Amino acid sequence: MRKQNVKVYRGIIALAAMSMFLTACFLFDKKIESTVNNTYGEEGQNMDITPITFDWYIDFSWFQTKWGTNPVSKYVSEKTGVSLNLITPSGDETEKLNSMIETGKLPDFITLSSQDYGYKRIIQSGLALPLDKISEQYDAYFMRAADKQKLEWYRESDGNVYCYPNFSSPVTDFSDYKEEKPSNQTFLVRKDIYEALGKPDMRTPQGFLSALERAKKEFSKVDGHELIPIGFHEFNDYGNLSLDSILPNFLDVPREENGKVYDKNIDKEYIGWLKTLREANERGLLSKEIFVDKRAQIEEKITEGRYFAMLYQSSDMSAQQLELYSRDKNKVYMAIDGPSNSRLDQPKLAGDSISGWTVTLISKTCKDPKRAINFLSYLISEEGNKDLYLGIKGLTWDVINGKEQFKPEVVDLLNKDRIAFDNKYGAANTYWMLSDGDLIQKWMPEKEKPLSIISDWAKGKTYNYSLFDNIYPYGDNEEGIAFVRINKKWGNTLKNLLIAKNENEFDKLLNEFISYRKEQGWDKIQKYAQQKYEENKKKLNVVR
Repeated sequence: MRKQNVKVYRGIIALAAMSMFLTACFLFDKKIESTVNNTYGEEGQNMDITPITFDWYIDFSWFQTKWGTNPVSKYVSEKTGVSLNLITPSGDETEKLNSMIETGKLPDFITLSSQDYGYKRIIQSGLALPLDKISEQYDAYFMRAADKQKLEWYRESDGNVYCYPNFSSPVTDFSDYKEEKPSNQTFLVRKDIYEALGKPDMRTPQGFLSALERAKKEFSKVDGHELIPIGFHEFNDYGNLSLDSILPNFLDVPREENGKVYDKNIDKEYIGWLKTLREANERGLLSKEIFVDKRAQIEEKITEGRYFAMLYQSSDMSAQQLELYSRDKNKVYMAIDGPSNSRLDQPKLAGDSISGWTVTLISKTCKDPKRAINFLSYLISEEGNKDLYLGIKGLTWDVINGKEQFKPEVVDLLNKDRIAFDNKYGAANTYWMLSDGDLIQKWMPEKEKPLSIISDWAKGKTYNYSLFDNIYPYGDNEEGIAFVRINKKWGNTLKNLLIAKNENEFDKLLNEFISYRKEQGWDKIQKYAQQKYEENKKKLNVVR
């Protein structure tokens, strides 16, 4: 949240300003009251809307938005009676979650990554309420509002469902490349520098290295800052999202081969590109900063336009892209064809999957399970998604040209300053914990040029990888413990591969890692993954 400067006036000026402010607040609160639609929940159902505050833990330290500080969250509280105390970790997310699980005292709601083991630990520790059971007891509407495929996907071995995902996309046809919701996995370059270099082809290792080298030589300084030739997501204990997930998808590395789960870490195309990055480091093209910067530092550098190229999720830099565009339309980032396999095949980039981005649970220590499941039902319904995305009719949206959509001034602020938009309105996925990416499509405005030059590129290149979600083990069993050790070993190995002095050292490090994981029971882990893959196929009714 940005700090705002507050000027203190004296005498009558101060009194007049305060009077105007209080009058505006009174009128605005009245406007919210007059627009609240009290059909909250299933039509015809008398819902309890007495005031209640739930504690809601969100396992992302970067999320700092509060509830009740903007019109949309106030509107939802007026409508449902529910206020939220949003809690995020101040430091390491894993340590915070471990501490809560160990004490057995969790907030009322918990939102965690669907790709990490944290939510499973909560379920296996008996700290989450079964959503289907409390729905049966208190609110049958939840089971009708919920998507059946999502429920089945998250049904545990005991037959119960303990969590519900956001941005989850039910699977219909795995051969269908998404057009309406393109992947956010991209290879970005700074437009002005890329065009000044003559728009070089960066799909091959040679072209990639040449472009980085020329960019560093010809544009060593950008707006007073040292140019960083290539940027990635942050490195952590387990690796790097850019290199572990986005790069293999750009190279069209298969997930399965002849019906068997494929091991990407020994794929020749993938290893070849890691060696290309090692060579980039040898040539002085990998800044030391990329190995230590966290998200906040990366975002700051994007805003300064310091990266020439990035292998990055575009959704994680949209606010910075808009700010760059507002300053200079030529100094934004644009998506281009990036690293490719030796056949120059089109990439298969990850889009929304059945698992979604995050999952939300209701804790066993929830202060009011009935009100909690009522609120959860509302949030996953079309009504709740509309309220949290479009906001308040007359204030943030109206029927324009026969379509429910944001008012022009609202879209304008959304496209210019996301932080200011969140503070002023609180709509458009400001509160994304249970957003349904498919439901909100019909209300989404067309993207402004600085965002569309990124998203349009990914159309036709987006693939659903749901079959391979959560196939690797986590937890306290033998395979889960070994897999965590292997991942930590990989996180350290990956960095060392990129800074290896020569290719012989690279090969030595990689072979040591492969030997290590074999010692840790990699064959058993692969067997486990194969079993889960087969189970996923049955869940999604896929024959291969």
